Amino acid sequence: MSDKEMLYEGKAKILYKGPKPNTIIQYFKDDATAFNNVKKGTIAGKGIINNKITELVMIRLAQLGIPTHFLERMSDREQLCHEVEIIPLEVIARNTVAGSMAKTFGIEEGLRLRRPIIEFSLKDDDLGDPLIPENHILALEICDQEELIEMMDMTAKINDFLRGIFAGIGLELIDFKLEFGRLSDGDEGHFLVLADEFSPDNCRLWDFETGEKMDKDRFRRDLGGEVEAYQEVARRLGISLEVEDEE
Repeated sequence: MSDKEMLYEGKAKILYKGPKPNTIIQYFKDDATAFNNVKKGTIAGKGIINNKITELVMIRLAQLGIPTHFLERMSDREQLCHEVEIIPLEVIARNTVAGSMAKTFGIEEGLRLRRPIIEFSLKDDDLGDPLIPENHILALEICDQEELIEMMDMTAKINDFLRGIFAGIGLELIDFKLEFGRLSDGDEGHFLVLADEFSPDNCRLWDFETGEKMDKDRFRRDLGGEVEAYQEVARRLGISLEVEDEE
């Protein structure tokens, strides 16, 4: 990795300058964090699994007509992606009460919502990624009305599609968070694309039959079996976890 120019290192990934103009290399680490980086650890092989799951999801979503930053998987841990201007929001879709929603409203986890909820949080680790209402987003000019509607529409479409994908392999998609970015369109300005990743790191997946958690909650809540849970999600998706290259 030393021959690449590092642009940014986050909690779960490192971004490097890409080999072509306006591209980046997204490198997936095994590092695991929770509670706004208070809890830290490692899930062996997580980076490889998340890279391959993200590849599959991004390809499927592109086939659905959702524009993404993904170009190709380069290796077990690396993806080539379009360089985008990330909008500093996390877009959260909730189908079942869990996590912070259960805690905030005093509702028992597992209540299926009559209809999905889409909400936003401000991407700011120092502030704890607080929820932010739509009118605040617009008043603070984080994005414009058209982008806000577009993010919500794409998230709803992604939610419907992925709920079906995971239901088909016996997993209930409880909730997830997405990030979007602005991709330059030359002289025409820019358009929104799905960015970052989609993996058990940023969604909740419960086994339909047993209710077993198959996501990062196993790390957050000291349940153990994180590696096995991530591997099982990949296996059910038909993803091979054989190591293709040595780093």
